[in-house]
Amino acid sequence: MINPPRSPKTIRIATAGFFFISGFGYTTWASRIPSIQRDLHLNEAQLGTALFALPVGLLATMPLTARLLRAYSSSRIMLFGALLFNLMLGLLGYAVHYWEFILVLLCFGSSRNLLNLSMNTEGVSVQGLYKKSIITTFHAIWSCAGFAGAALGYLMVANHVLPVWHLLSVSTTLVVLSICFAPFTLQQQPQQLEKKPLFSLPDKTLINLSLICFSSMACENIMYDWSGIYMDKAVHSTHATATAAFVVFMTTLTASRFAGDKIVGRYGVKLLMQCSGVFIVTGFLLAVLFPYVPTTIIGFGLVGIGTSCIVPLCFSEAGKSTTMAKGPAIAAVSTVGYFGFLVVPPMVGFVAQALNLRWSFAVITTLGALIVWMASKIKSTVVKSSIQPPI
Repeated sequence: MINPPRSPKTIRIATAGFFFISGFGYTTWASRIPSIQRDLHLNEAQLGTALFALPVGLLATMPLTARLLRAYSSSRIMLFGALLFNLMLGLLGYAVHYWEFILVLLCFGSSRNLLNLSMNTEGVSVQGLYKKSIITTFHAIWSCAGFAGAALGYLMVANHVLPVWHLLSVSTTLVVLSICFAPFTLQQQPQQLEKKPLFSLPDKTLINLSLICFSSMACENIMYDWSGIYMDKAVHSTHATATAAFVVFMTTLTASRFAGDKIVGRYGVKLLMQCSGVFIVTGFLLAVLFPYVPTTIIGFGLVGIGTSCIVPLCFSEAGKSTTMAKGPAIAAVSTVGYFGFLVVPPMVGFVAQALNLRWSFAVITTLGALIVWMASKIKSTVVKSSIQPPI
């Protein structure tokens, strides 16, 4: 069967659909972490160890994904990743033993890497169809989906719906959407550059962006994994209020990403990253120094603003590399970034077990300061956004 011609707008909508699928699925899982912790009777250290499996699975498949993106179109890998991701999402609710939970999280992380890395590669390719910047809008769609997933999670928790039925119904719906969107994606063949090793780290021009990505991804994923637990254990809020705080974080994250392209065009990437670091530091300090419901929710909102645009812009700049194909270049920067995902959020659990969650969050403020410092050292010629001409 011959596919009909696809306009740039159709391709853009279809690609945005996969960002929606990724965001909705991931925050659906995040909204049920406190419920699963209670059901499996896990303390903070045990939960931190289990959460460690997710980024381990993600990083373990990073070289494989980079190789697949050299051999196949990003749209094909994106569909496969979406189907596997949602299968694992549905299985998370069926884990009744600690070892089962860890094993499914390992596979969940691997499938998330396949989906996210391929859809970011696809997003950079779609950017080439437009003169204006659209890259942060893709991530804004991810955040919109995340907001919707968190809001649905709030309703499910408030109405005492078991995680197994919640996760299974969402995963089934997202599988159907993946199959519907797939025929309308770009389906561009991978770049055929000179042969490279299976995997490589970023070169000197990208290392600062990689470290900034590391810090931002760590802070963002701490919010996904620990914001609900922090509201429960440090602020002593109700479970519904904890979920509401996460929704506030997702709201500010989403709104800021929709504004990201215009902000970059007016003020530049460097200043945006420095201001983002200040928002992250301020938000975490507010939650730590004043552990009350209103102040903590405001702090989480500020963290959402701070973490909103950093990662999409880092990926976008990596995709413009002249020495590496889009997929492997994004994979190289992602690897450094995902070490923040790998190391930092699980450490929150270990520090919390030894001291408390407020101390854990206090330590995280240093990552926001690191973003401000590293952004000040980046040359404007490296980070200034340069939009490719339409093809």
